[in-house]
Amino acid sequence: MAGHSKWAGIKHKKAANDAKRGKIFSKLAKLITVAARDGGGDVSQNPYLKLMVDKAKSANMPNDNIDRAIKKGTGDLDSVVISELVYEGYAPAQVALVVDILTDNRNRTASELRRLFDKKGGTLASPGAVSWMFETKGVIEIPMSSIGEEELMELVLDVGAEDVKTEEEHLQVLTDPTTFTQVREAMIAANLEPTYAEVTRIPSTTISIDNEKTAAKVLDFIAEVEDHDDVHKVSSNLDLPPEILAKFGDG
Repeated sequence: MAGHSKWAGIKHKKAANDAKRGKIFSKLAKLITVAARDGGGDVSQNPYLKLMVDKAKSANMPNDNIDRAIKKGTGDLDSVVISELVYEGYAPAQVALVVDILTDNRNRTASELRRLFDKKGGTLASPGAVSWMFETKGVIEIPMSSIGEEELMELVLDVGAEDVKTEEEHLQVLTDPTTFTQVREAMIAANLEPTYAEVTRIPSTTISIDNEKTAAKVLDFIAEVEDHDDVHKVSSNLDLPPEILAKFGDG
């Protein structure tokens, strides 16, 4: 579990940079389209769609864009076929990566990712090569000042959470993916607004990098993979000590 919150913090900043470049809207649109395609266009009946729409709204994505993405998923508007793929590999320093893809052209994406990995010193791996190192969990974080740990535990365990942990300045709730939505909704109903809420891959073991140049190389690699138009999530087993993390905290 080490490093998840810290890496999430870097990802939050990365998402903000993406928003400035306008890329995040197109990525969110794909996620919304797929969610509507798989579970229907009614947010009250499709928890995953609601989560994606909430993410889009928190990123200030225009309502017209959201509605259009939903209609593409339900077939009310024409849309290309979007495939969901997973790539596995290694960043520099043998940091394990699992890359979630949404693409309308599998061959193009495969070719571009292969070039990107080769150029930046990474290696693509065969399916299953690194995914066994990760466990899929719901992760929900709130500021520690929001509520006491025991009170939070009483609230969330009653609605299906597995555990509550203290992570730096946050309280972190862990759930099974199937109970993630109900736990998140119960927290919001109790006026506990998450600063981070995702179903994500948690590494069972991590690689700690305490060399600044190596850390910069790995972070640059992951950032470039995340920046690819067809990539919507990168999970890694990178762990950065606080003194190294502080050097990249504003990146």
